[in-house]
Amino acid sequence: MNMLETIRKEISKSKKNRAQISRETGITEGQLHRIMKKNQSLYCETADKLLGYFGYQIVKKKGKAKK
Repeated sequence: MNMLETIRKEISKSKKNRAQISRETGITEGQLHRIMKKNQSLYCETADKLLGYFGYQIVKKKGKAKK
């Protein structure tokens, strides 16, 4: 599951509606609506706010990636 799918899943299963999420994150309801559309993307800043809001953090794995 990629980052955008994770955010969509969290918005969908949240007990809060988009208006509440909007007020608490500063992300407009319009942006949240567009994120939920299947062919829409989002800015890194917006993704960072939403991931943090839902309790996620990005952690670098130890070791080098194999090519």
